[in-house]
Formats: sequence, C-alpha cells, structure tokens
Amino acid sequence: MNDNLYDDPVLDKPEPEDEVILDEPVDDVEFEELDWVGDEKKDKQKLKDLRAELKVSQKESREHLTALQRARADYVNLKKELDEVRDTTKKKTTEKVLADFLPTLDSFDMAMGNTAAWEAVDKNWRIGVEFIYSQLKTALENNGITAIDQVGVDFDAHAHEPIETKDTDDAHQDHKVERIIQKGYKMGERVIRPARVVVWKLK
Repeated sequence: MNDNLYDDPVLDKPEPEDEVILDEPVDDVEFEELDWVGDEKKDKQKLKDLRAELKVSQKESREHLTALQRARADYVNLKKELDEVRDTTKKKTTEKVLADFLPTLDSFDMAMGNTAAWEAVDKNWRIGVEFIYSQLKTALENNGITAIDQVGVDFDAHAHEPIETKDTDDAHQDHKVERIIQKGYKMGERVIRPARVVVWKLK
C-alpha cells in the first residue's frame, strides 16, 4: 500500500494549460472615419442657406403685402371718386330738371296767390289743381329740394334777392323779410335760385 497520498497518479497528473488562440489578422475590414468637423460645417452652411431663403421669402411677402395694400387703397379712392362723380351728376341733373320746372311752379304760385280770383273759380277744379301742385312739391322735397318762402326771417344775401325795401319803426323788424315776391329754391344747402323779397328797413 502506498502511504504517500501525493503519489496518486490522478492527483499527480498535471492540469493542462489553457490554450491561447491568437486571432488571425484581418486585412479586408474597413473602418469609417467620422468627420465631425465636416458635418458641422455642412450643417452651418445649410442653416445659413435656410436663413437666406427665409429673408428672401419675408421680403417677397412684405412686397406682396405692400402691393395688396396699395391696390386696396387705390380701389377705395377710385370708389370714392366714382361716388363723388355720381353724386355731382345726380345733383346737376336734378338742378337742370328743377330749372325747367321753375316757370311752372311760378305759374302755380301766381294763380293761387290771387286769393280772390282763386276762390272764385269752381271749387272742384281748384281742389284738383291744388292736389297736383301738392304732388309736385312732394316730389321735389323727396329729392332734397325745398322752397325759400319764409317771411319774418333775417335777410340772407345768399338766399334772398331784395326787390325793394319797406320802412318800419320797429327795430326788431329791421332787415327781416316782409314779403315774398317770387319763391326761391335750394337743394340741401345749395341755393338754386334766391327768393325775390321785400325787406323791412328801419327808418
């Protein structure tokens, strides 16, 4: 019997050394080089180009907006001018029509102004004529035309044409309209024909 425990062939068998496998050199593998500086330059150039395009777009937008505003202003001015021309044409046309009617209106006033003679005619005929005259006056008033026919008002050289003066002792009547000889007419504030009047004059 072997008393030496260390003489056991199993125990005494040396452990195999770990095999070291060396990698074989690889020659066909390519490594991509990262050019961070180049990419940064490209990004900066893209950003610069985008900013330039943005400035051009903004400039064009401002130009389009300015052109639109100018066109709108021109349209408003043109519309205003057309409205003014239309109003002026309408007023001139109305004045011309009124001028043609003035002799007729004067004839009505003269006929009805002679109270005694007017009331002597047939009542039904008189009422009919007065109705026609009323319709004519309404038509004129609907077009902004009114008569200058008030008495007792201050004399207005723009609205009145003095035919004669009449003496008075009343200071309150001085330079006031005493009587209408012929009615005047105005359209709005524009006098078409001044009224022919007699004016009070203080002695």
